[in-house]
Amino acid sequence: MAKNTIKKYRNQVMYSIYVRNHSNEGTFEAVRQDLQRIKSLGVDIIWLMPIHPIGAESHKGTLGCPYAISDYRAVNPEYGSLEDFQRLVEDIHRFDMKCIIDVVYNHTSPDSWLAQNHPDWFYHKGDGSPGNRIGEWPDVVDLDYSHSELWDYQIETLKYWASMVDGFRCDVASLVPLEFWLRARDEVESVRPGCFWLSESIDPAFIARTRAQGIPSLSDSEIYQAFDVSYEYDIFTHFREYLMGKIPLARYAEYVNQQETIYPDNYVKLRYLENHDNLRASFIIPDETALLNWTAFLYFQKGMVLLYGGQEVGCAHLPSLFDKDPVNWDFAADRSEQLRYFYTMKQNPLITNGAYHVQAMIDDILYATYSSKEKQLIGIFSLKGASSLVTVAAPDGIYVNLADGSSVEVKFNHICCHGVPIIFETSRVE
Repeated sequence: MAKNTIKKYRNQVMYSIYVRNHSNEGTFEAVRQDLQRIKSLGVDIIWLMPIHPIGAESHKGTLGCPYAISDYRAVNPEYGSLEDFQRLVEDIHRFDMKCIIDVVYNHTSPDSWLAQNHPDWFYHKGDGSPGNRIGEWPDVVDLDYSHSELWDYQIETLKYWASMVDGFRCDVASLVPLEFWLRARDEVESVRPGCFWLSESIDPAFIARTRAQGIPSLSDSEIYQAFDVSYEYDIFTHFREYLMGKIPLARYAEYVNQQETIYPDNYVKLRYLENHDNLRASFIIPDETALLNWTAFLYFQKGMVLLYGGQEVGCAHLPSLFDKDPVNWDFAADRSEQLRYFYTMKQNPLITNGAYHVQAMIDDILYATYSSKEKQLIGIFSLKGASSLVTVAAPDGIYVNLADGSSVEVKFNHICCHGVPIIFETSRVE
């Protein structure tokens, strides 16, 4: 892990906003007007997906992909002015939240400022034309980090934005040299002490495929040297496999537990049910009770929670990245009150420092615990919404269910799960 990564990130919630589609207006100002509601959900960090101008050449859809950036040092005029952006950040801080922005340093649009002014800083195909190594992204061209001048330019850009924002979410960070990220982190610290770094690391299959093509790709163990938090793509595939019936719950639990042994003691994973690259949680988990349990487990998991704008009202439609496709805020399933309960639970210090373990039980119930020498936090999640009698390692008694404030009883080391999540704190039982 990065030397100054703090475990308290495990108690925090990040909220992802795509400015174009967060509102009908699609502006910084419209996001600013929504900050009080967002804060009330229990949010510590707002991540703004790319705020920069989008390239016109080879663009996707009607408006282009925000990850095909034309100028790293400007803001997208569709969203407003730099002053509008600064005003938004100031108000994010006023609500006691941090603001991070997307950093897309593997590639730019083909007509970017860098492509026009420093074409030698780009990867070139065999015929001499600029291109991308992956081949799946026709609207971008890759940067070539063998040029030290590129490093200087990129880091100066980071320092410029770090004078305004609190950190960065780094797109496909695994395809950019580790040494660059280490130097960037070190130099940005002089501008923004304690700057927050989130890596969009990549899944094992992608790493294997790119390395087979001769493309250097960083594993999570490498990424964690420079970043505070890493995506959980290392196990997200298995989450989806369980939902589709391809693997049993016990196998998924094994993958979660494995993270406790292969990463440093202070590792922090970004936990999510959805993000802008994946289907909405309400789409892949249409049963409301099952989704409630998965959401409770999301907050219980060791790591930082990610909410994607609209998730809190049960949106099932994944907005297009390339077109105007606003979030439907009139959706019926408002889960805001649930999220507030879960956020309060997530502040428990056992989640910060406790030993974490999950296990599969009958009826597709996931039994998860955080333990210290004296206490434990127990979570019971019925992932198919089934009722079941569950054996628990807890003294008999009446406990407060931290998932919803109700009372639950343990008797003769058993608890009755009625299909909804149960989370309670008790003394540790050997």
